[in-house]
Amino acid sequence: MSNRLRSSLTVLGIVIGIASVITLLGIGKGAQTEAEKQVQSLGTNLIFVRPGSSSTSSISLGQGTSQTLTYEDSQAIKKNCPAVLDVAPQYSSNLQAQYGERNTLTTVNATEPSYTTIRSFRPARGRFFNETEMREEARVCVLGDTVALDLFGNLDPLKKKILIRGELFDVIGIMEHKGANYNIDMDDQIFIPISTGYSALFGLSQVTGRTVKSILVEAKPQEDELAQFQITNLLRFRHNIVAPQGDDFMLRTQSDIMQAAQSITGVFSLLLGTTAGISLVVGGIGIMNIMLVSVTERTKEIGIRKAIGAKYNQILSQFVIEATLMSVSGGIVGILLGVGCSNALSTMANWKAIVSTESILLSFFVSLGIGLFFGIYPARKAAKLDPIVALRSE
Repeated sequence: MSNRLRSSLTVLGIVIGIASVITLLGIGKGAQTEAEKQVQSLGTNLIFVRPGSSSTSSISLGQGTSQTLTYEDSQAIKKNCPAVLDVAPQYSSNLQAQYGERNTLTTVNATEPSYTTIRSFRPARGRFFNETEMREEARVCVLGDTVALDLFGNLDPLKKKILIRGELFDVIGIMEHKGANYNIDMDDQIFIPISTGYSALFGLSQVTGRTVKSILVEAKPQEDELAQFQITNLLRFRHNIVAPQGDDFMLRTQSDIMQAAQSITGVFSLLLGTTAGISLVVGGIGIMNIMLVSVTERTKEIGIRKAIGAKYNQILSQFVIEATLMSVSGGIVGILLGVGCSNALSTMANWKAIVSTESILLSFFVSLGIGLFFGIYPARKAAKLDPIVALRSE
């Protein structure tokens, strides 16, 4: 209290360190929660089946570039795999869509009515196409939110007609706003029946081969691994693959994507926490430095106390308590500042920073530990002073 400015500046290092830890850990936790939310928005119990990779001059073009999966494969999976609840084959292509003088280049996604259930992605207005329209190869479409805005602006798109690659389609629905999933804008799409896509847009038939870009599979609850096993063996049988040949398709589950996302955000959180931890160490060094200065300034006081009977432990505890008090008070202020910064960041930057009870308790005990750790050396130095030497000092 006799050196308020010096003590306040010392405490400030701990305040900034603790506030940084809480804010950055909150950002990391928010990123992890957002990643999990994005994966869960894909659907439930999902298995993604994609074609294998093609190659040119022994150079692989990447997974999904070959044309090894067919529409018939998707129907076989649905029929012959007991652990599978439903499937939705997809064939997508970037095509020009037009309404009046407005046009846009968008992704035309040809699929089946089961897509909305499997992907938990439903129309906000109107409806999705049904099985009857699938069988009749109806020229109907459902617009994503972005496409509807690009083509119609403030007009109501329902019951209007648009051109897709020169073919006329009736707009029967507008999908709910979904946002982007892993660099894919879910709202910048037009959905059409896959049978219509084959016959009217893509020029594919049973004779030429009705290939698909991917097959979405919804497994029965708690049967993801069994569904993977059944799908893998069925496709190997249908594609005449025998050991030691490699599969010409790839399976990826929703849990695989979740684990990958958690791994990335975990590293991100560790990096942020480590960065903030450095400032805590700097703050601790500041406390030790000030306590050493305090010991030097109060040498005579220490000598008098020892001369009238003060014990080693009493002198030691005096300086340890002083260092711990500064550290803990800085920790409490830092916790309040960190929570406030996290809330402000969530409000202003539209980023959900989640402050957990664990991070608050961790910050408090870390500040307590810093006071003890960095206060012991100056305290021991004070406690070991020779009272005669201390009394002679000026």
